[in-house]
Amino acid sequence: MQYSLWQSGAMDTAHQNPPQDAATSQGPESTQDRNGTDHTLLSGNPVFRLAHKVSDAFNNVRIQLAKRWKFVPQTIAYQGYGSTTQIRVLGRVLMTQKPLPGSKAETEAQNGNQNVRGWRAFTGVPLQFTDVEITIGDVVTHVRADRGGLIDTEVAVELSPGWHTAVLRAEGTEPVEAPIQVIAPDVKFGIVSDIDDTVMVTALPRPFLALWNTFVLSERARMATPGMAVLMDRLIIEHPDAPVIYLSTGPWNAAPTLARFLNRNMYPKGALLLTDWGLTQDRWFRSGQDHKHRNLERLSKEFPDMRWLLIGDNGQHDEAIYSGFAQENPDKVAAIAIRQLSMSESVFAGGHSEDGDHSASKVPWIYSPDGAGMAKQLTTLNLL
Repeated sequence: MQYSLWQSGAMDTAHQNPPQDAATSQGPESTQDRNGTDHTLLSGNPVFRLAHKVSDAFNNVRIQLAKRWKFVPQTIAYQGYGSTTQIRVLGRVLMTQKPLPGSKAETEAQNGNQNVRGWRAFTGVPLQFTDVEITIGDVVTHVRADRGGLIDTEVAVELSPGWHTAVLRAEGTEPVEAPIQVIAPDVKFGIVSDIDDTVMVTALPRPFLALWNTFVLSERARMATPGMAVLMDRLIIEHPDAPVIYLSTGPWNAAPTLARFLNRNMYPKGALLLTDWGLTQDRWFRSGQDHKHRNLERLSKEFPDMRWLLIGDNGQHDEAIYSGFAQENPDKVAAIAIRQLSMSESVFAGGHSEDGDHSASKVPWIYSPDGAGMAKQLTTLNLL
């Protein structure tokens, strides 16, 4: 069984094409250019199409420079999740610079003790439209990475509940393992959490601070939100089989850094659902709100009997996104927990929303500046 990855955005990847034979050669009617871009899927705006061609050409130049600087192709695997009949596999194919053998950087990488400046996460060059083989058990699937090098696909496979391993291997790279959490059909509670200003204090929205925090600040300088790791740990103790999904508008480039941050600060393991900056198939800039909304809708379809605890903050659009989802799917939301930003954080974040009147909501809402306050209120809702 083979699939071809053609998502609706550069890395916003909720929609995919129907299965097709990736080994089939392009016929005379094919509209793909030599970079693999199918221009029938792009906006009809000629300027938009030209922008895609320029973007692809620029990426090709980056690849040539990366080869000169002795970057090597690498498949990166991210944690996935799924049901007992279908899993979601996530990964990326990049040109990266590996640490020198025997160097301090190599030792730190092997031990998971990196302290990387933010800009280094963006030095990798995406390998567009690369063929990738995914193996899990006896099932082998072939897919193609998208224009951002991202792999985001579903694989039909019969698996028992618990943890499994998918092996990803792109052409010219070493195979890597992706942990997959398979959720049992009788699990009825799950957790979806934002990252920025929810589990990690970042104050990202203001442009200059965003640039500083993303590109300059070292990853160990980032701070965990008070009490949130303890809250998440208590939730997992209370609901040991609950899936944890970290849904953020942060870029996929930052995924390894975010994973190390979550592990270092003792947050529970969970799949990262991120996005990226730049052109999509039909718009100039990706929509962070659309990314979150589409993934919430996708989760509701993947786990139709699951009720989710939605955790976010009042510094961006989490309240509006969660409110809209809850109105459409009140039976799929256990509660909505919003972290209230401090005065200084709200200034950095460009303001914050006022605590809304949710008296008419069918879903309970709670507000607190930290995890301890959320825990108290979740206890009264019998979720802790």
